[in-house]
Amino acid sequence: MRAWQLPELGDPWDNLRLVDLPSPDPGPGQARIAVEGGDLNFADILQCRGSYQVRIPTPFVPGMGGAGRVVAVGPDTTLQPGDRVVGATAGGPWGIYAEEALVNEADIELLPDGVSGITAAGAHVTYGTAWFALHQRGRIQPGESVLVLAGAGGVGSAAIQMAKAHGCWVLAAAGGPAKVEVCRSLGADVAIDYAGDDLYQAVMDATSGRGVDVVYDPVGGEHFDIARRLLAWEGRLLVVGFASGTIPSAPANHALVKNYSIVGVHMGGYRSRDLATVRHCYDEVYRMLADGEIEPLVSEVVGLDDLPRALRDLADRRTTGRVVLDPTRGALA
Repeated sequence: MRAWQLPELGDPWDNLRLVDLPSPDPGPGQARIAVEGGDLNFADILQCRGSYQVRIPTPFVPGMGGAGRVVAVGPDTTLQPGDRVVGATAGGPWGIYAEEALVNEADIELLPDGVSGITAAGAHVTYGTAWFALHQRGRIQPGESVLVLAGAGGVGSAAIQMAKAHGCWVLAAAGGPAKVEVCRSLGADVAIDYAGDDLYQAVMDATSGRGVDVVYDPVGGEHFDIARRLLAWEGRLLVVGFASGTIPSAPANHALVKNYSIVGVHMGGYRSRDLATVRHCYDEVYRMLADGEIEPLVSEVVGLDDLPRALRDLADRRTTGRVVLDPTRGALA
């Protein structure tokens, strides 16, 4: 099979090599899938650089998640050849940036026949994250105001749609006029260009000085400090990630005076602690997809040959929504 393999740590667009590898043998509780869609994720870039919290010895095939059809199974699994699945790869050397990958049954969901592998790869992590952040941790209510940072990105675009579907009033912030228009197209009631406008003033003007009930923050850095000042009384700041590369901190006295909550969102931690809630999350997500309540923003589908360039664009924040790999499209011979 063809696969992008990382022989040594570093930027993937420089270090990845397209190679022919034997198909991996699934171990206990595992399955080998023919990849239908692979999710390009900033965490994959960090893992290639050796700066992600989970380190994999080189060489390895990156790519933490996606969708595909089961072609072989190991012992101790209920999966069958022909099943379509979506979720995390098994880690180690056999990630999703290839024609085939390994998955652990415990880390995947069965994929409904009406959902394509490309759609599933673009939706699974982003909408799962948005659901856990907004519903499980943020406890959003219809009519509340929700500010989504990085609204044109993968998890941000999902949060806009998820909050709107629940009847919330959504403000979205993104960098640059084109990304602001993406936020509007996704249904944001207010869209703010924080590359050119004063984010604090724009939100306070839009809310008549009240601030917002919930902030969805996958960015961190300087935007975190602005976001916590924008919270209304008893607001919730959802800490989703640190795309800025800077992990912020907050003065406890500020949280006390305004009576707001800083709420961590670690979706991955639920799979080993509360699998029933994970199942409930994806029942809801795939029902909403089937009913047309949400639709993932997949801005580009790339073949194997274009993967390093797409990862570079992702790192440089030149992408919107989700970029998805289709290994059957335009692969190098």
